[in-house]
Amino acid sequence: MLRSLLLTRKAAGGLAACRPGVPLLSIRGFASSEEQDVVVIGGGPGGYVAAIKAAQMGLKTTCVEGRGTLGGTCLNVGCIPSKARGWALLHSSHMFHEAQHTFAHHGIKVSGLEVDVAQMMAQKTKAVTGLTKGIEGLFKKNKVTYVKGWGSLKSGNEVEVAGADGETSTIKAKNILIATGSEVTPLRGVEIDEEKVVSSTGILELKEVPKKLVVVGGGIIGLEMGSVWARLGAEVTVVEFLDNILPSIDGEVRKLFERTLKKAGFKIKLSTKVVSADTSGEGVKLTVEPAKGGDQETLEADIVLVATGRRPFTKGLGLENVGVEVDERGRIKVDDHFRSNVSSVLAIGDVIPGPMLAHKAEEDGVAAAEILAGKNGHVNYANVPSVMYTWPEVASVGITEEQAKADGLDYKVGKFPFMANSRAKTIEDTDGMVKFISDAKTDKILGAHIMGPNAGELIQECVLALEYGASTEDIGRTCHAHPTMSEAIKEAAMATYGKPIHM
Repeated sequence: MLRSLLLTRKAAGGLAACRPGVPLLSIRGFASSEEQDVVVIGGGPGGYVAAIKAAQMGLKTTCVEGRGTLGGTCLNVGCIPSKARGWALLHSSHMFHEAQHTFAHHGIKVSGLEVDVAQMMAQKTKAVTGLTKGIEGLFKKNKVTYVKGWGSLKSGNEVEVAGADGETSTIKAKNILIATGSEVTPLRGVEIDEEKVVSSTGILELKEVPKKLVVVGGGIIGLEMGSVWARLGAEVTVVEFLDNILPSIDGEVRKLFERTLKKAGFKIKLSTKVVSADTSGEGVKLTVEPAKGGDQETLEADIVLVATGRRPFTKGLGLENVGVEVDERGRIKVDDHFRSNVSSVLAIGDVIPGPMLAHKAEEDGVAAAEILAGKNGHVNYANVPSVMYTWPEVASVGITEEQAKADGLDYKVGKFPFMANSRAKTIEDTDGMVKFISDAKTDKILGAHIMGPNAGELIQECVLALEYGASTEDIGRTCHAHPTMSEAIKEAAMATYGKPIHM
């Protein structure tokens, strides 16, 4: 049916054709090739996965990425740099904190401990480069043609590509798949210069540990990055407009996590609005006031991180050229098959409704490619896990207890603290708990929430259980290895339908 051609736009780059046996093509030369089945504009997690999956299913596929490297925001300046370069800054800062505060408890003495920020950043660059090159290798293996350039819609079946060399060309395609991701939402009164006032991109390029860091926004990105620099020695203040940090997570888990942050030295100012930022001096003077109005105060910082959310990245795509409809938040309106009101234009990932998560975009990409190949593709957004890579980590899937109450559900709750888990106690990492919400009559799991070590890994057992409609008793009666962190999940499940053993 359809084959896939992937175009991406996010920065300049030269041109490269990666299909084995296919010579390097100029943009002008590429235009003379046969009509493509689909053009995917965007080479991030959703786009490159869609391209590979489509090619694997026998569809002709090309990727055009404007950034010059594949992987999108997640790989280049998002999840991978902050979490994965050996787990990146999050892991590096955790290792430093462990050496500073925990090693001695285990009889390991360390002297002369110091932070080498330059080496941390070099390790990030090495990891990112290797991963992006790895995607190019996957393109070659799966016969995906990769074109570097900026893509925009010329019509419902044509994509115009602007290359770094100034060449432009038009590529014809039966379908176009938009996967351009998202960008930082600007904050009124605060100009991001990526030096003193930084976004999630600039915070990963600091040359030294700031003495004082103010994080504007108490969401996942802000708290992850605040956690990194706090563990490296920064004094961190979080400014949140709402009356709670992390408003979307379970309230009981949120309160426990907030106490843990404060114990780690975080200062948290809730219901507080940022008015302006003055960068004329050596640092930053941030003017804030109560969200509902009141006296202003000034917060001084070396660095201010603006982490107030993200918005769909659709500028310059030419949606208006073909009449593609967007909603009030700028997201492309799509049906259950990822098609916009222009049937030949599809969209996935952060540019459509749903959680702005890399793994959600990947699932979108697989499903969209399957649909284009005439198969059945589907993503269950209700069971997309969310993970915050602080320490301890916070992970969740399904509904919160607050949502269960609001929906008038008859439900049960079961909890188990890591303080009572033998593995957690052995390694002195006992902050947090596992919490289940299940149907009071059927015991079917409705939601699972974990705050604790490796929560991002542990949550997958719960995701699988929800996807297959399992009960907490199904988990509780499943043998878990001992001693492991996963035993806390088993015990929390037992606490939901009956009683735990070790509490």
